[in-house]
Amino acid sequence: MSQSCDLPGMKVPRSRFPAPDNDLELPADAGEQRVVLGGGCFWCTEAVYLAVDGVTSVTSGYAGGAAETANYDDVCTGSTGHAEVIEIRYDPAKTSFGELLRIFFSVAHDPTQLNRQGNDRGTQYRSAVFYQTEAEKQVAEAYIRKLDAAGVYDAPVVTTLEPLDAFYPAEEYHQNFAARNPFQPYIMAAAAPKMEKLRDRFGDRLKPEYKDDSV
Repeated sequence: MSQSCDLPGMKVPRSRFPAPDNDLELPADAGEQRVVLGGGCFWCTEAVYLAVDGVTSVTSGYAGGAAETANYDDVCTGSTGHAEVIEIRYDPAKTSFGELLRIFFSVAHDPTQLNRQGNDRGTQYRSAVFYQTEAEKQVAEAYIRKLDAAGVYDAPVVTTLEPLDAFYPAEEYHQNFAARNPFQPYIMAAAAPKMEKLRDRFGDRLKPEYKDDSV
């Protein structure tokens, strides 16, 4: 991992990032749901979503390529088709697909950077929503159009929408990496600023244990 995959504009208000117009309407008893997102280094995006109320688990992994290349060494070559992703499991009674998308586009990464995040470069760091249903695809497509039309960013959103064929968990040492290594230089340079923005923009949506900025 290289350093500096931070978003510009620390104090951009939450209101600048509107919620999707057509969020997925799931009944409260629908049971645990999941969404798979790629936003650069999975250490960073995992740290963000673990703090969100309603998220039950986050697993770092790979999507977009074949099973035999779903390992860190191969994915780092940028030639496997895989992206570094996170699988988010969530309770639809507490959060929604749309809210998770809003955080993805406003806090978790910069969706205007093509095949990179900061100094992390390659197709494995691409911005991607791996949709499981046509409804997810339609909501994400409409939200990207909305962000572009509103001029939220100075450049167009380049996030790809890709069907989720399979999700492959990453090696164990990648899981919960930021929490286990808070003073690792990359985490301090890249993940910590994202957590600051999360608290600034979505402080009311955090799990109680993450509202203290010492976490």
